[in-house]
Amino acid sequence: MGRFFFFSLLSLLVIFPTAIPQTQSKPVMALPLYTNSRWIVDEGGQRVKLACVNWVSHLEPIVTDSLSKQPMDAISKKIASMGFNCVRLTWPLFLVTNDSLASLTVRQSCQSLGLSESIAGIQANNPSIIDLPLIKAFQAVVSSLGANNVKVILENNISKPGDQYFSADLWIKGLSRMATIFNGVSNVVGMSLRNELQGPRQNVNDWYRYMQKGAEAVHLANPDILVILSGLSYDKDLSFFRNQQVNLTFTRKLVYEVNWNGFSDGKAWKSGNPNQVCGREVDSFMRISGFLLDQGWPLLVSEFEMDQKGTNNVNDISYMNCFLAIAAELDLDWSYYLRDGVIGLNEYHGPLNMNWTETRNLTFLQRISSLQSPFRGPGLSEANLHKVIFHPSTGLCVLRKSLTEPLRLGACTESEAWSYTPQKTLTLKGTYFCLQAIELGKPAKLGIICTGSNSKWQTISDSKMYLSSKVNDGSTACLDVDSDNSIVTNTCKCLSRDDTCDPGSQWFKLVDSTRSSSSAKTFN
Repeated sequence: MGRFFFFSLLSLLVIFPTAIPQTQSKPVMALPLYTNSRWIVDEGGQRVKLACVNWVSHLEPIVTDSLSKQPMDAISKKIASMGFNCVRLTWPLFLVTNDSLASLTVRQSCQSLGLSESIAGIQANNPSIIDLPLIKAFQAVVSSLGANNVKVILENNISKPGDQYFSADLWIKGLSRMATIFNGVSNVVGMSLRNELQGPRQNVNDWYRYMQKGAEAVHLANPDILVILSGLSYDKDLSFFRNQQVNLTFTRKLVYEVNWNGFSDGKAWKSGNPNQVCGREVDSFMRISGFLLDQGWPLLVSEFEMDQKGTNNVNDISYMNCFLAIAAELDLDWSYYLRDGVIGLNEYHGPLNMNWTETRNLTFLQRISSLQSPFRGPGLSEANLHKVIFHPSTGLCVLRKSLTEPLRLGACTESEAWSYTPQKTLTLKGTYFCLQAIELGKPAKLGIICTGSNSKWQTISDSKMYLSSKVNDGSTACLDVDSDNSIVTNTCKCLSRDDTCDPGSQWFKLVDSTRSSSSAKTFN
């Protein structure tokens, strides 16, 4: 048995039993992408929100994982069918700088590692690549994604699989070669220069010296693609840009990226009250990386993840709820991360069990699906600016069917347009109706007398995600969700220093939006 195996993306892709078309899709030419202030846009100036999934190709076989499990075209179709418009495809530097390694075929690479089962799987599912050189097999994956209208970001993850070898000059040479190989390949829309800078060169002076050289090399070789720069401290820290911006010869192509994983926050989520931890982590994110949005730069969250074995890990759940809230509020571009694995490892961050027979968690992709489409941005002016009430624990938004039925959670594409007034009322935009708290444990309702304390909604706690009001008897209440997704008011929970409490049902985020509801409603 060898040490490595191909697993991660496939485990994500088979969560939903989608119907896969039997006919071959025709390639759709993606226009080059540009930047417009903090937004990524197409050639016509329309916002393009990158909602990506990571697909690993930098492990020791240097073969895109899961190709021993399914045909690459089936995987590409599934990616598109689930709403992802982008793949962050990793690659090792030596794939294009080490001739001996690059000349190996897929079969030879797997043979050298004793991966006989993987060879048999690739032979059965992707026979056209089994005797191709590694770089040609990599190109075939990119082509398959393009044929299914999926964009690709090429991410240099490491230099040589299995070690931390790094030569700055060789790195720049490799970036230039990879950019050249994919010059003219329309669905390759960006290159991430290096994931999680490590080692002795991880300092501000070397960052400016080499990242700027790398960026210029990529742009010279392929001026159509976005150039994506990572930060320091395992790609968490971009704070040094407050004092000095990069000095590049090109414009409208620069994007920054940042990682935000629950485990990167140390033991904070395990030892602290979720509201306090979320407040601190959001403040830290904005201080060391999120500020770039205010400075007019696009920011891609290139990795986020959670344990999906469904054992109600409160710490992991609170982290993800906090992340999804800020991702919605800032309308961030993002890429979901699937962790690397080894043979025999039960990979709980992948959505299937270790035997690939059962789904770990059916609801997770449904939660992030609401973030796959933009809430706002250039060219997205279907409706006037308004608020939606987003519930990060479910990925749903507050909506109504009629004035007589309780407000419920539902798809954000069906969401109401709300206005949050200076008087702290939440009103249905274009109407006289406002949200009211009536009684603890009872549904929140819509009313037209909006001057009382039960119509005022404050955002409270360190997390700023509770919507709090007064019910008719004067008691303080928080907006909540009951077991059938109806919107109710209950006593506010988890406001103390309790580190075992889950506040998820009462966490809401008011999100700016200019997209219209997909269903027209009337008052009846």
